[in-house]
Amino acid sequence: MEMAIHSRSRPLFDRLFRDFLQLRRSYCHHGRSKRLLVSRFFQPMNLREDRVPGAGRSSELSCKSQRLMLQAGLIQPANTGCFHYLPYTVRAMEKLVRVIDKEMQSIGGQKMNMPSLTSASLWKISERWDLLGKELFRLKDRHNMEYCLSPTHEEAVTELVAMQGNLSYKQLPLMLYQVTRKFRDEPKPRFGLLRGREFYMKDMYTFDVSEGAAMETYNLVSNAYSRIFEQLGLQFVKVQADTGSIGGKMSHEFQLPAEIGEDHLLMCPDCHFAANVEAMTNADTNCPQCHGKLRESKGIEVGHTFYLGTKYSSILGASYSNSENKPVVAEMGCFGLGVTRILAASIEVLSTDDAIRWPGLLAPYQVCIISPKKGSKEELIAGLSETLYDTLIDALPQFHGEVVLDDRSHLTIGKRLKDASRLGYPYIVIAGKRVLENPPAFEVSCPNNGKTVFLTQEGVLDFLRNVKIA
Repeated sequence: MEMAIHSRSRPLFDRLFRDFLQLRRSYCHHGRSKRLLVSRFFQPMNLREDRVPGAGRSSELSCKSQRLMLQAGLIQPANTGCFHYLPYTVRAMEKLVRVIDKEMQSIGGQKMNMPSLTSASLWKISERWDLLGKELFRLKDRHNMEYCLSPTHEEAVTELVAMQGNLSYKQLPLMLYQVTRKFRDEPKPRFGLLRGREFYMKDMYTFDVSEGAAMETYNLVSNAYSRIFEQLGLQFVKVQADTGSIGGKMSHEFQLPAEIGEDHLLMCPDCHFAANVEAMTNADTNCPQCHGKLRESKGIEVGHTFYLGTKYSSILGASYSNSENKPVVAEMGCFGLGVTRILAASIEVLSTDDAIRWPGLLAPYQVCIISPKKGSKEELIAGLSETLYDTLIDALPQFHGEVVLDDRSHLTIGKRLKDASRLGYPYIVIAGKRVLENPPAFEVSCPNNGKTVFLTQEGVLDFLRNVKIA
């Protein structure tokens, strides 16, 4: 093309070519595909530790997930123990909630929402107003009525069920759950989203006709939790745990083994017994089941299950009518998943020191297409990156909203590739030097496994066709 242009016509050609490229870029905003452009994202990346707002002393960034999330602009400090969740994090969290919703509803869970502001009178009935002490955020309204910002909702949901009158035994098990903000006045918030004062949690509360039925429900929900972590590709361990301030007869935690973890675990490699040290009645290092040597480990708690019995239902009057139409106090269980903690913990255990690695299902976006650098020879192949973007969306509808175009053509491809790798895109497609070949070949980088392949446009589509998206 260039050889056929007379030298005196070159300025006119350059101007027309620039106008054409501008028209292509304008199409990104107004065209049928409404492309997602990195240049328009609110993504304040702080890649140098000394420029991270609110990071404090470097010792406070000893947690890998906290440092990476701050540097990548996934979160920003708001005040002590509280963070702004920025767009990438919200997308990942919404995907996690979809995974959770699917599993909870597959076993009969019904989603609802309860107020964060809970009357002190309820907590006084259960005697937890004093038991939890300073852990509760307490406040009074203009009428001098006392409330707390709930860290959990056992009292509230039990009162709700009790207010409905006697349920029929045919309606049980009743499994109610929510995904809401929780509040806990942590004395020393640290490690970013791993231990904060405000966080998101999925909590489910179940009501059953008997202890046996409650245990069946307990196992049903526990198995669903296991499936969630398996889908996310996270190595977890289920351990016996103390019931703590929640109370009840039995409790288990779901832990992600990690050196940064604050929980100390004892695990038996022979019979698979595992427990939080807090649940052990003594300091014996031998397995209580097979008497083998227990192995010590640290973990991050990401889920907790409790069999409550009638601890709350008896004092708040949550009962059901049995087959003889007589009222019987319901047996209860409660089950929690730390939504924002799972996000941070997964980054903690999967990421490298320099770059975020998400569970595949939770990556905010699946594909990042990097366009040629402005002024490069590759840019003369006008619209190649945009065409790939549109073709990908049309051919694979499941990728709608999952593909971004890094159109920051003033930056080198290397700089944008580094940014994309840090943010954890599972697939990065680069319009580099080999797009000048016949046929054009894109470089496809997969940071999760370190592999790189060169594929034609059709090859890229075939490569991505079987990717699972939440």
